[in-house]
Amino acid sequence: MSPTRRTAIARTAEKRAQLRASLFPELDEADVWDVKNRKKTKGFTSMPRTMPLMGAIMDMLSGKGKPVSTVYLELWCRADEKGFLTLSKPAETAFASGYSGERGVSTWKERIRRLERLGFISTKKGSSGDLHYVQIWNPYLVIKHHADQKTEGLSEQHYNALLERSFDIGALDLVEEKKSPVVEAPKSIKSKPKRKT
Repeated sequence: MSPTRRTAIARTAEKRAQLRASLFPELDEADVWDVKNRKKTKGFTSMPRTMPLMGAIMDMLSGKGKPVSTVYLELWCRADEKGFLTLSKPAETAFASGYSGERGVSTWKERIRRLERLGFISTKKGSSGDLHYVQIWNPYLVIKHHADQKTEGLSEQHYNALLERSFDIGALDLVEEKKSPVVEAPKSIKSKPKRKT
């Protein structure tokens, strides 16, 4: 990073700190989740700043009344930094995703399968059954694939908002030429009818 850029970042941080102090003079730092305090703060993960918008797009792609974003978020929060996780406690993961009761686990499994059909994840069998290992793919690339294929359910307005926000934060995944993370698009992606233009 250039010295000029470093100075600009420091000035911006100082201005934000001053603004925060004037807006919240009663603020006690002990009450704030400080992700940079590695000695005190544990149990967090990294995620794109666009995750809420990507979650809305996932829910659109999944179909009305079949939201998948809370399941995806729970998977993301359990995964390592490379997007890999083991689902050894399906009932616990289903509950944390918002699915409980008699049909909680079965509904959660159906949402996992939807995420897989849409290309956001891949699963493998293991000791706890069909859904034991999960690999999460780059959600930007999966959404870009759906935009390129004009997948039904993907709103141009939402995709353009994601594109704009990704530029704002410096995430270039949607504009760089990259292959889709999945070697071959799942059949459900290929077979979905294209939206009318």
